[in-house]
Amino acid sequence: MTSGFVPPPYPHDRLVDLWEVADAAPGNIVDCSIGTPVDLVPEVAIEALRAAAPGAAGYPTSVGSPELRAAACGWLARRFGVEVEPAAVIACVGTKEMVASLPRWLSLRDPRRDTVLYPAIAYPTYEMGARLAGLRAVPVPLDDRWRPDVTAVAPADAERGLVLWLNEPANPTGAALTPDELRATVSWARERGIVVAGDECYAEFTYDDAGGPGPLATVLDAGADGVLAVHSLSKRSNLAGMRVGFVAGDPQLVAYLGDVRKHAGLIVPSPVQAAATAVLGDDAHVDEQRARYSRRRKLTLDALGEWGLGHDGGPSTFYLWLRGADGGPHAGADGWELARRLAEAAGLLVAPGDLYGPDGADHVRMALTVTDERLGVALERLHN
Repeated sequence: MTSGFVPPPYPHDRLVDLWEVADAAPGNIVDCSIGTPVDLVPEVAIEALRAAAPGAAGYPTSVGSPELRAAACGWLARRFGVEVEPAAVIACVGTKEMVASLPRWLSLRDPRRDTVLYPAIAYPTYEMGARLAGLRAVPVPLDDRWRPDVTAVAPADAERGLVLWLNEPANPTGAALTPDELRATVSWARERGIVVAGDECYAEFTYDDAGGPGPLATVLDAGADGVLAVHSLSKRSNLAGMRVGFVAGDPQLVAYLGDVRKHAGLIVPSPVQAAATAVLGDDAHVDEQRARYSRRRKLTLDALGEWGLGHDGGPSTFYLWLRGADGGPHAGADGWELARRLAEAAGLLVAPGDLYGPDGADHVRMALTVTDERLGVALERLHN
């Protein structure tokens, strides 16, 4: 019998031992490892679900209801100033499903290319999507501010490039390209015939240095030709449990993906599509959530700084990219050791940085997706 693909351990399944250490703390674990939202589902989403549920006997529209696609277009215009036609938008079952499947669908369309480019420190599913498609996964080097530098991609890899993943602002680092840098990156890929896929699920969680709302950017600012913007409502609207997002951009690519996904049976339930339509029309709950994360961010950075950890990533998202501060008690410790010390000292579970790529080995990522009460418990333990 020939050996085939053996899935590697799921990244966060490797945290079992650390989870047990953290859970032994008085008052139990404070889990800041995965980043699953814990704050309230917006009331507008709940109302839409209630209204739509009685009419959910039939099959939903795979590409998304006309209302959902129009709402996505309205949101892109309102928040980013980009105009997209509803026909250039399709629904997806959360962005992770799209990230994992997109390389396979694109490779069927263009089998001459076999390389998926993605940031060297990034969400692991970019690499796994390439592997599941039987393609080459090639990391793009980062600059000294954790941003992908496509000029450092080897010409041979660029020539074979099928798709370039961008994550703006980035998980786990919180870094982001400037709008000019983003447009230049898209131009680099476009000149080489590489599709740009922008994973923009944290796009509205951008901050300035004072913690206020930062500028918003999208790959679609560079035009839709050869570009796909992937958006999720899991983070924006705390709808992770409903699994809904959308893809917008190049009309030909979007139409192709819509046709393929119909055959694959990838469909968002109709009540969930109704909830997504409702939240895309409401910005107030997002502004509240952004401010909530900003408060947690400041409290946590202050407490961790006193304990000897520093955030050296960018100012955005709800993740902190932490390492031992120079000259402090944790200087030189790798990510697994830092995670162990936090679990022992505060019952705080964080993710070692090498889960996001070898270059992150001396960092940990902390998600601010815990309630204010549980975050306060962990920070008080650190203080004591």
